[in-house]
Amino acid sequence: MTSLVLIIYWLAVAGLFVYGIHCYLLAALFLRHKPSQAERCEAIREAHAQACTDDDLPVITLQLPVFNERFVVDRLIDAALALDWPAHKLQIQVLDDSTDNTPSLVAAALARHGDSGVELAHLCRTDRSGFKAGALAAGLESARGDLVAILDADFVPHPDFLRRCIPFFADPKVGLVQARWGHLDRDHSWLTRLQGLAIDGHFSVEQAGRCWSGLALNFNGTAGIWRRAAIDDAGGWQGDTLTEDLDLSYRAQLADWKVEFLIDVEVPAEIPADIEAFKSQQRRWAKGSIQTAVKLLGPVWRSAWTRHRKLAATLHLTHYLVHPLMLTVALAAPAVLTLWQVHLGPLAFAIMASLLILGALGPTTLYVVAQRSLRNDWRRRLIDMPLLMLVGCGIAVSNTRAVLSGLFGSRGTFVRTPKRRLTDAPDSGVSSGYRLPLDPIFLVEGALALYTTWGLTLYLEQGKWFVGPFLALYAGGFAVVALCSAREALIHMASSARRNETHPQVTSSEH
Repeated sequence: MTSLVLIIYWLAVAGLFVYGIHCYLLAALFLRHKPSQAERCEAIREAHAQACTDDDLPVITLQLPVFNERFVVDRLIDAALALDWPAHKLQIQVLDDSTDNTPSLVAAALARHGDSGVELAHLCRTDRSGFKAGALAAGLESARGDLVAILDADFVPHPDFLRRCIPFFADPKVGLVQARWGHLDRDHSWLTRLQGLAIDGHFSVEQAGRCWSGLALNFNGTAGIWRRAAIDDAGGWQGDTLTEDLDLSYRAQLADWKVEFLIDVEVPAEIPADIEAFKSQQRRWAKGSIQTAVKLLGPVWRSAWTRHRKLAATLHLTHYLVHPLMLTVALAAPAVLTLWQVHLGPLAFAIMASLLILGALGPTTLYVVAQRSLRNDWRRRLIDMPLLMLVGCGIAVSNTRAVLSGLFGSRGTFVRTPKRRLTDAPDSGVSSGYRLPLDPIFLVEGALALYTTWGLTLYLEQGKWFVGPFLALYAGGFAVVALCSAREALIHMASSARRNETHPQVTSSEH
């Protein structure tokens, strides 16, 4: 039993080290290729401008999948109609699976733009099979564009979004162009600031590093444009995972289509400002990523890709395994203190300590590189980095459950992230509306905060000062996430009684 605990603990530590080193690799690839990429992108756009007039531009179908989005759907439609593209070459489909009053709002918004010259379609399904994947597939049946752009309900593209992306389809093997996510409400709260840091890391260093070095990368479900032929060639939209975007983009690349990521094209969107909405979104991404890994790792390793590309794809698809690995380390640490009586010499201890620290700081390094690349005020934003590390550890319980469900559970349902039309102003957004129910897993997070605090005390009593900071990170992270969930629930309970007197409560929905 003693040996088993030690083996599990050190395998978890080794796994975290591998994923941490992968972050350094992506940061290095990003920095290596960044100087040449800006010139390449501008050259492609200039060549396209010289070769094409508006008469030569392709027809684009813009799909807007929505489900119960009454607070943001009119803004979405207004932004879609403001895109700089010839009206007769733009088809807009609102794929509306809503069960509230969103359809009437969509109808009113489309009526306002009835004289725009753009083909407008409001498609409502009688059943919601396949959820978002099903809605996108249904829209393709009447799509007339060779290129298909997709925008989720909370995204507000700049008018030049299409103009800046389309030139890259001059390469006939490009099947997808993905733009970078921006933030409408980054400074709304401490939680949105933290998510902004993490999203910037993914949408600059990770995506760009993979794209620019020939590795597989993913469509992020929105703010991208597909070549219709690539969708069809890859097998179309499939609803057997919760991340239909990741699934399709990998199947397309396995079919030899290329993906372009444009770091210089930003499409702002809303970041969840509620801890439960944030955790729910993370669970969906975690479960869906693991489902996609189970589905596609076999085809990846049987493909003709290079071994380096296969290994990078494996780390990409299984990235959310870091959360069960972190939870394993947190749970096993007190037992290891008792069971492991090996006393390391100074050199061996220094090597072990260096490896652990190096692995742990990998994600932080990636986020720092992203902020330096994207933000002029990057030094000020790094103040939030310690809190981001805490929350990243604190959601390990919730995401571990999602990972296990992805490995052993059913497909599950697509739980939408509620949008509230937030901005950077702290008091922006609607005060009521869609709300996710409180997940009782916060009780487990609270219990683990106490457990890891006890483990921290044990280590410090024995003078294990090196391990202390790691356990302190886990204890603080579990406590922060649990307390925020409980506080949020109490606030909603206190306001619900007053609100329900005049407005019926709209509960969370799945899509």
